[in-house]
Order: sequence, then structure tokens, then C-alpha cells
Amino acid sequence: MIRFENVSVTYDGEAEPTLKDVDLTVPEGELVLLVGPSGVGKSTLLGAVSGLVPHFTGGTLRGRVTVDGRDTRSHPPRELADVVGTVGQDPAAHFVTDTVEDELAYGMESLGLAPSVMRRRVEETLDLLGLAELRDRPIATLSGGQQQRVAIGSVLTPHPRVLVLDEPTSALDPSAAEDVLAVLQRLVHDLGTTVLMAEHRLERVVQYADQVLLLPEATMGPPADMMAASPVHPPVVALGRLAGWHPLPLTVRDARRAAGPLKERLAGSAGRAPRGDSASDLDRPTAPAAVPSDAGRTDPKERGKGRFLFRGRRGGERASSATAPLVHADRLAVRRGRVEALRGVDLRVEAGETVALMGRNGAGKSTLLGTLVGMIPPTAGTVRVAGLVPHDTDPRMLIRQVGLVPQEPRDLLYADTVAAECAAADADAGAEPGSCRALVSELLPGVADGTHPRDLSEGQRLTLALAVVLTARPPLLLLDEPTRGLDYAAKARLVAHLRGLAADGHAVVLATHDVELAAELAHRVVIVAGGEVVADGPTAEVVVSSPAFSPQVAKVLAPEPWLTVEQVEKAVGKAAETAAEGGAS
Repeated sequence: MIRFENVSVTYDGEAEPTLKDVDLTVPEGELVLLVGPSGVGKSTLLGAVSGLVPHFTGGTLRGRVTVDGRDTRSHPPRELADVVGTVGQDPAAHFVTDTVEDELAYGMESLGLAPSVMRRRVEETLDLLGLAELRDRPIATLSGGQQQRVAIGSVLTPHPRVLVLDEPTSALDPSAAEDVLAVLQRLVHDLGTTVLMAEHRLERVVQYADQVLLLPEATMGPPADMMAASPVHPPVVALGRLAGWHPLPLTVRDARRAAGPLKERLAGSAGRAPRGDSASDLDRPTAPAAVPSDAGRTDPKERGKGRFLFRGRRGGERASSATAPLVHADRLAVRRGRVEALRGVDLRVEAGETVALMGRNGAGKSTLLGTLVGMIPPTAGTVRVAGLVPHDTDPRMLIRQVGLVPQEPRDLLYADTVAAECAAADADAGAEPGSCRALVSELLPGVADGTHPRDLSEGQRLTLALAVVLTARPPLLLLDEPTRGLDYAAKARLVAHLRGLAADGHAVVLATHDVELAAELAHRVVIVAGGEVVADGPTAEVVVSSPAFSPQVAKVLAPEPWLTVEQVEKAVGKAAETAAEGGAS
């Protein structure tokens, strides 16, 4: 169905090819998962299949890519639309209509399908992806995850023979991700659809794959074989490597079958984590009572209210006493049009605390963050950040206390190069020149100063936006889906940096569907449903009791509250030390 013949792709201005000498065949009716670190060419390979590379992106493609016998060099994307359906990393960039139902029908209209066929397929897709209640909603009013489901649905309705999906579950809650993956598996098994998918959250998808394509090596094989060699792998595989299991498990079920001896070793471990401690609590330093002030710095020149609200301003001037919570929301309610986005929300966040907001798509997590940064005024109730009322506070004062990284990183990026973006961030924050660039180098090694932000992968672009906001080191940092598009190594670097900020007394509130991130980083988890807080407590207590939000390690080792491989590795080491001491005595 898909053939790559010695394919290399070099973008304009780049000395080295992004893809080099790729030679492989993808049979019909296979689900192939692309695996590799951020920036190794996964999106480029997918674009070569859909014809977007090089017809839309520019650059030079050497070799030959054929899809169902059509050479993508001589067939632009419009001539492949009846064969290939594509969803990119930014679903919103694909929308051409205003409402959900119209978007699902648009692709079929372009292909000239009969109205009766179109109506039936739209209804089927609405049901398959849980979109029926949203059919008449304007797309602009949907959450990021809801928009992602609409984008996926819009390429399913024309029934293409090939689906090309770039991070299709990155903005989806765990249940919605399972629904989408189940639909894809049904298409592969029942209709013989060929699916190429790039996804960093391997814990969600690797068990569904027929083949794994490892980049940059361009080696393809069975998932178990590839995971044994891959530097990028999900927690359950890392746990299997630590425990010496053969074959390596790809699913929680397989891991549980092999976990008996490991559970016995952990049961007597002196490093056993008490219930209620998250992984980050094991090494959590005591946070200082207050953050040092930078009041003496000169205010930077204002570059626009929106940018200041997002980026924040370096500062630590506490508007409240050291004992008052940094965030205090009481009976908070927000109505957005016909939607009651938040209802009676109570939330407190202390300095030095990391809180994960979790819940299904459209639950109100992003709305809550927007309220904390003053972008969305409450309908009822009260909210204070460092003693300030966000929506009534001058942005130049508010930015000294809070910075937001939104779901879409392009909202923060204005300049033509990474270097210019970092220079602007330093100026906005009143930071030493080079501060932002040092953060970029720490979080995103290997990105050149002259690179245009739009030429970065989605994960790289998000990391640049994170560095821009982190340069200001605001007392309160708000992150909306901060790990979209990040590989495990990039996420580990981000976690380390955020732990350091929390140790210095900064509060971090992140809205995320990444249960592994919450397990590694959060001291508390707050679950939001239907605009209400339905659970709020220590990470281990909340996630272990929730099948939807529990990380892989917790599922494997339940009922004990181990959350991460790092936690288990430390405990196993302590158990070995204890056993050695016992033998010596």
C-alpha cells in the first residue's frame, strides 16, 4: 500500500536531511506506529505519505514515495485526498467550517458523495467518537481535546484507504483516547484500512500496533522486538527492563502476570512509599516561605496585554502574607455562552506546591486556568492570586505573579527566529540576556538560534514556549497540556526543571491528560468533571483509586501505591541493600 524507496528529505536552509535513505514497505491493513525522539522526522515521514512534503512544506525530496500506486512527487495532496486522510499535530489548522456536523461532512462533499451516504456516515462518526452532543456546537467553542476528536472524525467519514495521524491522542483524556484507538483498530481489522501514526504517549498506543517503525534508524518490526531496543519506551516496558522480564510486556495485563516476584521484593522494602505520597514527594525539598523579590528591576516595555498575561514577569513580590495560599478560589462559577463551564469550584494552592488538574475533555480545566490568569472573569464566586483579583488587576501588576503556557504554543511566539524569541523573553522578564536561551538549551538541546519557530515540531515549539514563560520565573506557573508532542526524555527534563521551581517556592498548576506526568510531578491531583471538583487529594490516593487516571506502574503493582518506575527502582535498591546487610550480619 505504501512504499518508500531510498527517500531523503532536506528542508531549505538545512545542511543535513531530516529523513535519510528510508527504504520500507507498509502492507495494506496494518497499523504502524512511528517511534522516536522529538524532531527526528516523524512528521516529515507522515507528510511524505500525504503529499504535504514537499508540495506544501517546500524542501527537496529524493527517492520515491508511492501510495496505492500513486507517486506523491507527481500527485499533490488534492489528488491523494480520496486515498489518504490526514490529521496533523494542530487539528485547528485543518478546520474549514464553523460547526461540528458541517466539518464532518465537508470532506465527503469535496469528493461528491451522495447526500444519503453523507448523512449516514456523519451519524456513525458522531456515535463512534462520542460527538453526538456536540453536533451543533461551533468548533471555536470546543476544548482542545474535543477539537481533536472532530478533526479525526472529519478524516474518517470519507473512508480513506490510508490514515496518517500525527499525535492523534495528545489532547485526549484517557477514556476518549481509548475510544479513538478502538475505532482505528476496528478500521484496520474490519475494513483493511492502513494506519500510520506518530505518538509520543506510547503507553496508550503500542499495544494496538502491528508494526513499530523506529526513527531515525528507519527500522521496522514487531512492537515487542522494537521496544527491546528502543531508547523511547513506555513505563511498563521500563518496569519490565528493571525487573528483568522476558519477553518484555507491552500491556498492563502482561506485566501483572509477571509482577509477582517484584511485588514480593517491594513488600519488604524499607523504601516503601506510604500511601498518599506521590513520586515527587520522595525527594521533595522543603519549600521556602517566600520567593525572593525582584522589585528593584525596571519594568520592561509593554509588548501587548495578551503576551504579558501569558508570559508573566519575573518577580516574587508577595501581595499576601506568607501563610496565605497563593491561589484561593471560592465557589467559583463561569458561564461561557450556553455552557456552564465551572460550577462552585473551591481551590487552594500553596507556594511550593504542584497541582495537576485532570478530567475528561471539556470538563473546565482550561477555563479554570484562564480564570486564574485573569483572561476569563467569573460569573459568580471569588478568585484571588497572591491576594489580587485577576480579572480586575492591571496586567502589568498581575504578570509579576502569574504566567500561563496555553495549549497552543503559537499564541506566545511572535518572532522569526528562536534567538529573537529568546531575546524578547529576556527583555519582557527583565532577566539577564541569555537566560531564555540557556533554558532552551536545557529543555531542548540541538535547536539552532536561526530556526524559525514554525519549522519546529509541535513538541519543540511547545518547549520553546515553555522556556519563554519559565524565563520570568513567576511565583505561579500555569501549564495547559505541557507535554503535548514531547518524548519521554524531553518530559523528564521538564519534570526536573519544574521540581526545581517548586523547591524554590513557586507554585505550579497544570491541566493535563498525561497520567504519567501527574504521577511523577504532582503533589496533589484535582479531578474536574462537568465544571465541578469531584476529587482533590494527594496524588497516590486520587490516582490509585481511579482506573482512568492511574499510571501504568500503579496498575501493575496495585494495591500498593507505587506510581513510577523511578520510585520502584529506588525501593528495589533499598531492598537489595537491606538484604545484603542481613546476609553480612
